[in-house]
Amino acid sequence: MQISTEEYQLFKPLLFSLGYRMLGSITEAEDLVQETFLKAYQINEDDIKNKKAYLCKMMTNLCLDLLKSARYKREQYVGPWNPEPLLLEKLHAFDPSELIIQKEGLSIAYLRMMEHLTPDERAVLLLREVLDFPYSEIAAIIEKKEENCRKVFSRAKQKISLVEGESLNYEKNKSMITRFIQAFQTQNMDVLLELLSENVKLYSDGGGKVHAAVRPVISVPNVLALLYGVIKKAPEDFYFEVKGVNCQPAIIIYMNGKLQSILSFDIRKDIINEIYITMNPEKLPVHSK
Repeated sequence: MQISTEEYQLFKPLLFSLGYRMLGSITEAEDLVQETFLKAYQINEDDIKNKKAYLCKMMTNLCLDLLKSARYKREQYVGPWNPEPLLLEKLHAFDPSELIIQKEGLSIAYLRMMEHLTPDERAVLLLREVLDFPYSEIAAIIEKKEENCRKVFSRAKQKISLVEGESLNYEKNKSMITRFIQAFQTQNMDVLLELLSENVKLYSDGGGKVHAAVRPVISVPNVLALLYGVIKKAPEDFYFEVKGVNCQPAIIIYMNGKLQSILSFDIRKDIINEIYITMNPEKLPVHSK
């Protein structure tokens, strides 16, 4: 298959967007994008009617194979698993990848919910809801009947319904996180109780590489106790900044001169419902696209 420079620039962000959402891993998604193009170059173009659909089919199948083979590895993961954070600071308005990457379905909360889906459910949900593929093309991509794809999509939507209502308003969420930081620093419990859900959950991903909570931390007192404990042990050169991660504001924490962790938030109806701390050094420093 012949792929022009223009087509490569057009299809590459599309394939990355699909792979990253399927896998929650930047490195694995990038590797499979390159593998997809390498395989595509070896295919007779006479057999291809729609390059975009064919490349997405190849990418989807590679992701499905990886998900199925990596299931045991994921089950053996130490503690909660958070998707690899994606820093989007360097996107520009003219970058075609922005048009794809900045659609819904990229937040850490959404990607964590994807873990509740089977590989086929992930594929159908993403191809239909995020990438807006018609069921006829989805059926060809995953080699199922259209009717079956509709059922798979409906089942996936039911499983992931918990993330519905998530606020994706960047500036509004950034204002909330700023208030949270100020209240946390001044130990203003009234504001903290206003911002945090009574049953707020914190997922700390250390991957067994660094010290982290191996189970979700639940409730305002427990979550705050953990966060204050981290700050109490922080070195003098500790500092943080708020940056765009997965198209949402997040807190980037630096210690000992390097990136130490990233705090992402699930905000719904002006309430912080979940906090995700990614500390696994294999997922840091954050890759930028």
